[in-house]
Amino acid sequence: MTHDNPKRLPTYFISHGGGPWPWMKREMGATYDRLAAALADMPRQLGRTPKAILMVSAHWEAPVFTVQGNPRPPMIYDYGGFPAHTYEVHYDAPGSPELAQRVQALIAAAGLPAAVDPERGYDHGMFSPMAAIYPQAEVPVVQLSLRRGLDPAEHIALGRALAPLRDEDVLIVGSGLSYHNLRNFGPQAHGVSKAFGDWLDATSVEAAPAERVQRLRDWAAAPSARMAHPREEHLIPLMVAVGAAEQEAGERVYHEEAFMGGLVVSSYRFGGAGYF
Repeated sequence: MTHDNPKRLPTYFISHGGGPWPWMKREMGATYDRLAAALADMPRQLGRTPKAILMVSAHWEAPVFTVQGNPRPPMIYDYGGFPAHTYEVHYDAPGSPELAQRVQALIAAAGLPAAVDPERGYDHGMFSPMAAIYPQAEVPVVQLSLRRGLDPAEHIALGRALAPLRDEDVLIVGSGLSYHNLRNFGPQAHGVSKAFGDWLDATSVEAAPAERVQRLRDWAAAPSARMAHPREEHLIPLMVAVGAAEQEAGERVYHEEAFMGGLVVSSYRFGGAGYF
């Protein structure tokens, strides 16, 4: 484990929940209480407020890795079938064109294709969890897309390229879901989600760094992998978080065994040991 810089920030892979859940307490009751508490605890774990957050959301894919360059990103209500008021919610964090340029330069220097989108807004993979992490929206947030094709090794390499940001007070967050099969949700999915969740724990927390990377590259061979992720866009942000903390330990920071009546779901932190 490397601790060259005691102020180096950890990275996170978070399960971001469904749609605009922070604005649906009346409709959802206690369903999201444990996830909300885990997300709200992240500032305490960090021990300070980062200069900015770079968020890789499952809800943005582009032909090349694309960075959000908008100084005041608008809202993208990229969900359907929710109450009318959830299409008027706002999370008014500032963007950071300066950080966007830095991110693009790091990606390009690693030989990966990179672009900046000056218009892109915030999608719910960003604003739903951020409403719990920093409710006042005071921390600048820049989103970074996945690359179409969703190649695990390429996204691990992306994380590797972004690692210097951790020494520049920028928090890297991969925002997805540890289980994402909307056609198999609830109690009947417990066994499938547990089989994959156990593999995810073993990979993220117990495996040595080189083994962890290899397991993530081969994730589709994991138990119940394609039942847990028929399409892997909600898992791929994990690859970025791991790549940016490749030699450092992982820790599970959120876990439920019966989310939505039966799903096993988790979030993980990599590096930054000693913040607890």
